[in-house]
Amino acid sequence: MSAIDELGLPPLPEPLPRPVIDNHTHLSSTQEYSGLQVADNVRLAAEVGVTRIVEVGCDLPSARYAVELVTHEPNVRAAIALHPNDVARTYLKHGEERLEAELAVIGQLARRSGVVAVGETGLDYYRTREDEGRRMQEVAFRRHIGWAKELDKTLVIHDRDSHDDILRVLDSEGAPGRFVMHCFSGDADFAARCLERGAWLSFPGVVTFGSAESLREAALATPLDRMMVETDAPYLTPKPERGKANAPYLLPHTVRFLADLLEVDLAEFCDQITENTFAAYGGRWGDE
Repeated sequence: MSAIDELGLPPLPEPLPRPVIDNHTHLSSTQEYSGLQVADNVRLAAEVGVTRIVEVGCDLPSARYAVELVTHEPNVRAAIALHPNDVARTYLKHGEERLEAELAVIGQLARRSGVVAVGETGLDYYRTREDEGRRMQEVAFRRHIGWAKELDKTLVIHDRDSHDDILRVLDSEGAPGRFVMHCFSGDADFAARCLERGAWLSFPGVVTFGSAESLREAALATPLDRMMVETDAPYLTPKPERGKANAPYLLPHTVRFLADLLEVDLAEFCDQITENTFAAYGGRWGDE
């Protein structure tokens, strides 16, 4: 019996005709959430054509894990940060001194080999409602932007219900040379505003949901050379497996959906989003 059968997870989809990259996932969280071991997760993804992965650490334990993982998984790279909601929780519960100490650790880990991005960082007004929590999210966001620029690493932005303030802070600080709007959640107008500033837009499984018409309009308005795909696993599982635990091996559902939506050849679309991801993260990695 396979690992996914033992755990009651969704079946493997049909393999893609060309390799693609899951540019934003949480392998360690997926293991905790569904029981799927990280090594099995990486192997299953490769079986369906998801041959490279960006593992995102968004608190100190998961950031340390991501930095360690890349030392023995050649097809995995790391992105690390303090997630905006973790920033707010730490500040409100433990105070500014504790938050500053945790940020200092992230600043050091970001310098490690195999870390290609600083993120996910940004603003989240959905889960953080307190004014002081939001204020500290912005302080931390600015700090992460500074590291991305100093280290010439990609900035990965988390934006939930905070579109205008995300762009205000980016304009104020000056965007780094490469930045990704992770789990893009805006409409076509917001997509245009991000693209004007040089963003890559990363589309999750949400684009397959029946209620996501404005997100599909954003995808249709995004140039092919500025588009990427992600799982954000174990969350946001695409149709037809919505409601079940997500994993990188389910990315082909989103890739196929977008290729159909955009009316482009699937193999060519796979090649395009792979090249986009290498460009967005500063170069190629892994097995050729």
